[in-house]
Amino acid sequence: MPFSFPTGPARTAAATACALVLTSLLGCSNGGGGGGGGETASTAGPSAGSGTRVTINDFKFQPASLAVSPGATITVVNDDTTTHTLTATKGGAFDTGDIDPGKSATFTAPSKPGDFPYDCTIHPFMKGTLTVK
Repeated sequence: MPFSFPTGPARTAAATACALVLTSLLGCSNGGGGGGGGETASTAGPSAGSGTRVTINDFKFQPASLAVSPGATITVVNDDTTTHTLTATKGGAFDTGDIDPGKSATFTAPSKPGDFPYDCTIHPFMKGTLTVK
């Protein structure tokens, strides 16, 4: 299947997703102007690319387990052939609403640390866990 660049609302969504990823990467830069101490950059959390994005493909969340900081913005990209959601299974902590094929949505991670199971409300066998720490 040949690749085509998105147009209209799809292009806007793609540009927004790219801007969010770039902003996350810039925020993670070391910015080190100093020359020498023995300390290295912290690697306590996941990388910005994997830690702020969930891709839906073949009726699976990838990654299915995701660790983020409180209040992080998570982008969910639907690379599947049907509509999906990413919805907290308890307490309504987050819900993307319907995400059509080829589209994306964002949500904000809860501000309180914990494990937040989620699923697709359309396909409840699709499950994952968001860990806020």
